Amino acid sequence: MSNHEGSDVTTQTENNAEDNQTENAENLASLLEEARKKATENWDLFLRARADADNMRRRALLDVENAHKYGIEKFAREILAVVDSLDHGLNAVTNMESKEGNGLKEGIQLTYKLLLDTLDKFGIKQWDPVGESFDPMQHEALSTQVNNEVEPNKVLTVVQKGFTLFDRLLRPARVIVSRREES
Repeated sequence: MSNHEGSDVTTQTENNAEDNQTENAENLASLLEEARKKATENWDLFLRARADADNMRRRALLDVENAHKYGIEKFAREILAVVDSLDHGLNAVTNMESKEGNGLKEGIQLTYKLLLDTLDKFGIKQWDPVGESFDPMQHEALSTQVNNEVEPNKVLTVVQKGFTLFDRLLRPARVIVSRREES
């Protein structure tokens, strides 16, 4: 074998080695790129899962808070009949002109005030919307009445007072609303 042939074999071996290194480098680069893509995908999945977990935790806390806050809503709706009954009784004895009527009136007034104060402690508030603008979200219009002294759509008379439980409407106020006389 001549020197020339020996150097050809060496050159060919070196070329093969360089080709293998280039091929290995390309394979490693593609594997690295795939690993980076997979890592990015997994990171995105992790962030979404963490956001979902945070949202579920917040939602659960809000549900528990609302359960505590509005848990007495059914009871509150039922107790409104007692409030109405005391209110009607108070209105009835107001017109009585006797000692017994005065004692009865005072007793009902104290009981009525005590009940409203107790309800208030639990976030149940009564409101009397006389003079307010009619709001169909808070008032139930039983009828309209012609009144040219008051602007239209104002509450003239409250037939039954409204109640809220914190910021939630328990019962709309039942009202009579003003309107202009039709020409």
